[in-house]
Amino acid sequence: MLNILIYGMVFAGSALMVFNIIGFIRYAISVSKMLNGEEGTKRYFILIFPIVLLVMFLAGYLAVGIFGKPDLIVSGILFGGSIFVFIMYILLNRITKRIVDRKRLEAELLAADESNRAKTMFLSSMSHEMRTPMNVIIGLDTVALSEPDISESTRDHLVKIGQSAKHLLALINSVLDINDIDKENSTLDEQGFYLKDTLEQVNVISETLCGQHGVIYGFKLDEGADGYYTADEMKLKKILMELLENAAKYTEKGGFVDLFVECARTNAETNEKQIRFTVKDTGIGMSTDFLPKVFDVFTREDPSTTNSRGGGGLGCAVAKKMTEIMGGKIKVQSEKGIGTVFTVTVPLKVTEPPVKEVQADTDLESLEGCRILIVEDLPENAEIVADLLELEGAESEHAENGQIAVDMFAASSADYYDAILMDLRMPVMDGHTAAREIRKLDRPDAKTVPILALTANALETDIKQSIASGMNAHLAKPTDSDQLYAALKKFIGKAKANKKETKQ
Repeated sequence: MLNILIYGMVFAGSALMVFNIIGFIRYAISVSKMLNGEEGTKRYFILIFPIVLLVMFLAGYLAVGIFGKPDLIVSGILFGGSIFVFIMYILLNRITKRIVDRKRLEAELLAADESNRAKTMFLSSMSHEMRTPMNVIIGLDTVALSEPDISESTRDHLVKIGQSAKHLLALINSVLDINDIDKENSTLDEQGFYLKDTLEQVNVISETLCGQHGVIYGFKLDEGADGYYTADEMKLKKILMELLENAAKYTEKGGFVDLFVECARTNAETNEKQIRFTVKDTGIGMSTDFLPKVFDVFTREDPSTTNSRGGGGLGCAVAKKMTEIMGGKIKVQSEKGIGTVFTVTVPLKVTEPPVKEVQADTDLESLEGCRILIVEDLPENAEIVADLLELEGAESEHAENGQIAVDMFAASSADYYDAILMDLRMPVMDGHTAAREIRKLDRPDAKTVPILALTANALETDIKQSIASGMNAHLAKPTDSDQLYAALKKFIGKAKANKKETKQ
């Protein structure tokens, strides 16, 4: 009985050693495949050495079992050795698998980063290419509408061209919004603001928008919700405008769109208020089946080409993603033929308002007599901007690229230019470099002259780069004439006021 146990352990150890040898051979082959080329060959020969040792151990096991007279101790050592090698083989496999999985994960993350970078570059490029011709369309449309002698039918055609171009621009902006907020590093630009002031800005746009659709707009702000908060004001306005624009678009003429703002809850420990924004309309509504899809990208309940309301199915998706980034929640209720209610609840941190300094309004009343340097490589774009400035009584000069702009500014007398409108993508020298070079010039007005980016680059990263290169503001093409005039009046007026204070 004892001999059976002894020889059983010897030959069981031998069988296990055969399994170990086969396992190590497979392991050596897999490592060689993973490490291609010369490196793989070196590793393969290194792994051959333990296989040779295991074969020698196996030969010894068989020799002892066949020709020797092993006792219980010897057989136990041999069997234990096979088990030890087996355990080492299992551990080695697991460690290697973890290393391979980690390397694969790192490769996948790197590939995802490269993919996101390529997508961002593609969208930035496509945005630039689409905005450039749209700048011509909207700019010429604005200039043409200023002509006093055009017929009513022509004016009507021009208005419709402008509306269609702006609708296409809104779709482009929504795609860029989706791209920005899809990034894992989407950040909040938290600043202090009065909620009432923010909502007044939203109301001005919403009243105009609803008026264009023949819809009646209503607004109510609960006293408990009003106050001074710290949050991402721009994202909050974007959320509300996306929902209100959708509400106006899908409400029939004579219907109602209402915005209600109230405080849902106050957290004294975190000094936050949960502010609830409710957008309610009496529009066409949505079916119960479609409601789960309303926040998906590029989805509409009626995607047919006969849908006169248009839209790309991005508004609700943008609103939802921005709400989540702000740490809030969004819900929707709707009934076909009755209307829709969107409820957005976001946390806003209550902050002490800054002490307001009483100072005179520095904005210019008019651009009459101002001289603007337009830095633009496309002549047609420069011509449109010059025409828009001329409508406000401003003079302009044109530089075809950043280097020419730097040379023209350096050669001019002090305070010759009141402002610079800077394109970003140009040959010879780009706008960012040109702005930095102008700011470095050894003359007082180089530090104070307003430089405004006027470009088809409209991503959030583009805006940050413009500010970092020394520009005062970033305006996106197609050029909104009112926005352009307002920005120039603001920064030129501020620069002139600062010069007066310095002289005094």
